[in-house]
Amino acid sequence: MSQHDAAHHHAGHAHAHAHWDYSIWPAIISIGVLAWSLAFCFQFVYHMPFAALIAFGLGVPMILGGVAGWTNEAIGKGEGLSYGAMGWFILAEAMIFATFFVYYWFMRLSSPSWPPEGTPTLPIVYPLVMTVILVSSSFTIHMAEEEAMHRGDQGTVLKWLLLTMLLGFTFLGMSIYEWGHLIKEGFTISSSSFGTTFYSITGLHASHVIVGLAIFTAGLFPALKGTIPAGFWRPASLYWHFVDIIWFFVVSQVYFW
Repeated sequence: MSQHDAAHHHAGHAHAHAHWDYSIWPAIISIGVLAWSLAFCFQFVYHMPFAALIAFGLGVPMILGGVAGWTNEAIGKGEGLSYGAMGWFILAEAMIFATFFVYYWFMRLSSPSWPPEGTPTLPIVYPLVMTVILVSSSFTIHMAEEEAMHRGDQGTVLKWLLLTMLLGFTFLGMSIYEWGHLIKEGFTISSSSFGTTFYSITGLHASHVIVGLAIFTAGLFPALKGTIPAGFWRPASLYWHFVDIIWFFVVSQVYFW
C-alpha cells in the first residue's frame, strides 16, 4: 500500500470513528426560557397569576440548573469554558440589551414628560451602592482569575470566588428588595411605559446576574477540590465584567437620565 493510500485509509478510519458530544443541558435551558416567557404572558397579558407562578417556578430552576449543569459538564471534561464562544454569546446578549435601550430612548424622547406623572421618585443613593457592590465583585473575580492563572493558590482562588458570589447575591437581593418597595408604592410593570421599560431592563440585567452566579456555583465544587481547569476562569470572568459594564448603562440611563 502506498503512502498516499495509507494516509487516505487512516483519514477514513478516523472519520468513521469521529463523533459529536451531545448534551441535554441546552435543551433544558431553552425549555426554561420558554417557561419564563410564558410566565410573563400569563401575568401581564392573560392576567392568570397562578399559571404565571407555576411557569416562573418551573422556568427559573431549569435555567439555573441548565447553566450550572452545562458548565459543570465542560469542567468535568477538563475543557473549562470556550473563550471564543463566550465572546460570541456576549455579543449576542449585547444586541438584546441594545434593543431594550433603543426602545427606552424612543419612549423617553417621544414622551412629553418622563417619567410620567404619578411615578414614584426612584432612589439615588441605592443604585450607587449597588454599583459599588457590582464593581467590587468584578475586581474580586479578576483576582480569582489572576490567582488561578498565574500563582495557583487554590485556597486564595476559592476565597476570591466565594467573595464574588457573596457580592453577586447581595446585588441580586438589593434588586429584589427595590422592586418590592416600588411595587408596594403602586409602581408596577403595567403602571406606565416607564414602568414597563424600568422592570424590563433591570429584570433583564438581573437575569444575567443569575446566570453568572449559576456559572460560579458550577465552578465552586471543583474549586473546593482543586480540580477546576484553567480554561474556566477567563470566560467566566469576561462574562461577569460584561454584566458589570451593562449595569453602568442601566444606572446612567434608567436612574439618572
